[in-house]
This record gives sequence, C-alpha cells and structure tokens, in this order.
Amino acid sequence: MVTPCDVPVGVITGDDVVKLLKHAKDNGYAIPAFNCTSSSTANAVMEAGAKMNSPVMIQASNGGAQFMAGKSIKDKNACAAGSVALALHVRQMAPYYGIPVIMHSDHCAKKLLPWFDGMLEADEAYFAQYGVPLFSSHMLDLSEEPDEENIAICVQYFKKMVAMKIWLEMEIGITGGEEDGVSNEDVDPEKLYTSPEQVYSVYEALAPIGDMFSIAAAFGNVHGVYKPGNVSLSPEKLVTHQAYAKEKLSSKDDKPIFLVMHGGSGSTEAEIKTAVSAGVVKMNVDTDTQWAYWDGCRAFVAENHDYLQGQIGNPKGPDAPNKKYYDPRVWIRKSEESMIARIGVSMTRLGCNDTFPVKKAESGSLPIYTFQPMAHNPIGDAVAGAGKMLGGLLGKKN
Repeated sequence: MVTPCDVPVGVITGDDVVKLLKHAKDNGYAIPAFNCTSSSTANAVMEAGAKMNSPVMIQASNGGAQFMAGKSIKDKNACAAGSVALALHVRQMAPYYGIPVIMHSDHCAKKLLPWFDGMLEADEAYFAQYGVPLFSSHMLDLSEEPDEENIAICVQYFKKMVAMKIWLEMEIGITGGEEDGVSNEDVDPEKLYTSPEQVYSVYEALAPIGDMFSIAAAFGNVHGVYKPGNVSLSPEKLVTHQAYAKEKLSSKDDKPIFLVMHGGSGSTEAEIKTAVSAGVVKMNVDTDTQWAYWDGCRAFVAENHDYLQGQIGNPKGPDAPNKKYYDPRVWIRKSEESMIARIGVSMTRLGCNDTFPVKKAESGSLPIYTFQPMAHNPIGDAVAGAGKMLGGLLGKKN
C-alpha cells in the first residue's frame, strides 16, 4: 500500500487536486471518473470509494446534467442548472463518505460552450462566497475543431479558470464511437491517434498560464462497449508522448504531462496498465457502470417476478401486499449495489484501491449543511464604517 496522499476528504479543489493527481502519477495508479445522472449514481460512486479506500471522480455530462435537471425542463440553462445541482449534492454528502472527491464536468464540444459558461458562472459565484470554486475541474472537448482553434479556445478559458484554481482537461485527437449524443463513428481512423507534436503543442500553449491541466490524447480509444481485441488501442503511444515532451523540456521527470484515458470499455488489463504507467491519472468509465446499474435492477425483477405483477397478490396469497418489492428504495438500491461492485473492478484495474484509507467522521460531528451566510470583506466593512462615522461627525460640526 502506498503512503496516502495528504489531502482532505470531501470535494477537493486547487492545490489539493494537483497534489492528488501528482500522487497518482508518481505512484502508478489512476483515478476512475464516473458519469453520474442522479443522486443515486453519485452516492454509489462515493460508497464504492469508501469501500475500496480510494479517491473518486464524479462527472456530469451535458446529457446527464439535463437528466439531473429533469427531462421535461426545456430551459436553455437546464444543463448548467442540472450540473450545479449534482455538484451541490456531491459537496453536501462527500464528507460523510470519508474520501477525496474530484467534481468534474465531462466532454464539452464547441456547440455546448454555453453550458460550460453557465458552470463557470456558478464557479465564480461560489468562489466569491467561499474562496473555492463549485467544481474541481472541467473538460473542454474541441477535438473536432482544427488544432489551432482547439488550443486557442482552451487558452481563453484556462486564463479564466486559473484565477479560481480550477483544473482543465482538454482533448486533442478524437475518441471514436458515440457518447451523449456526440457521434464520431465515421471519423477518419488517423484522427484516432494523436501525435507527440500535437500533445506538446498543447503543453506549450497552456503551461505558461498554469500547471493545472491534463490532456486526453487519443490512441485508438472508442466510446461504447466492445469485446477486448475489437478495438485497436495503442497505449504505448502515450510513452512516446512523454518521452518527446521530456526531451523538449530537458526535464528530469519521465512523465512531465498529466494524461487522461477515454473510451476505456473493452480495454484489456494489460492496455490499461500500460496507459497508467505512461502517466494516465484519470480514466473515464460510463458504459460499463450504466450496464451494471441496470443489471442490478434486472436481476432483482427476474428473481422477484411474481411479487411485481400488482400491488397486491403474490405466491403467498391473493391479498398479500407487494410494497416491499416495488418500493423504489428497494430496487434502486439493488442497482446501486451492482454499480458499486463494478466500480470496484475499475478501481482494482487502475490500482487506486487502498491508496486512501477511508476517514469517516464520528457520527454527528459533521455539519448537516455546508452553506454559510454571505461573506463580507472585513477591511472593506471597516473602511465603510469609518467613513460613515466620519461623515456623521462632520455633519454634527456643521
């Protein structure tokens, strides 16, 4: 077991995010990031982290945030509001699970930038009151745009984010397949493999602004689920990216860049291990946990079929009630338990299990709410108060 990273429990931001991701890179493990669409799925991720003694990442996609807000809400800000709602829930409950949580937003294509702007607006408001952003990190996925435009927009947003110490994840090179309504199924296969020069051009543009960024470099990744062997992954290309950057920077660090892996479903354990050893500190997981969540419900329904055909009447008798079977708290919990088990598999494969012993607080010691009264500027208040006093004194003399 590695020496645990010295970061607090609950949602972490700023320097603590840097510290945790550097700890992952230096100790050869990666943290899985799970797309969540509800408080139920978010709780399952945090429960799994506590069970496996691991930090976790919870991320909101644009479509997932719309679901969190409610599918019937057609307001143009619904996705931003849904993302904020998920982040506030995670911030409220994360300390109770006793592990560090990185609150992240997933792929944001150019057409979805208004959603990104809405989340940044929430970050700024939260930062103004509490001194930390609402989210730990955000992702810009402008990989469909020309590299120059992709990088230029990332630079523009990164300058806003560094002031609040928000981590930026960006993508260069395209992840194939389809996710959350964005399809790259017919993309030129050559674009599925990012070159070392592309990766370094991102580093050159972002490093002068700040060090809180990671790069999702494509190496044949495909969103969705595929049998091992049906997707041609080349994780060894990530080693080449690091070696190229090391040489350019004359760095002593063999892995000077923080890398991210997308489209990991169907990857072999050997491919994942190679990617992590090359400096991947985060791997997205969505399709596999979607299935696991459903599979828990499916198995429960199959096992209890005769108790789920009506409110009353089952093998025990025509008047026997079935409430304890159709109560959503029962079958949703079965979904959560199945998802928790699958999350544990990802954590084991990425080597993050047992890297952060859970630190659950004594029962009743945590605050039941995390919001505080509006913050005031003591110096500003003092100056304003003195001004009022002086004005009053001068008024009296006149």
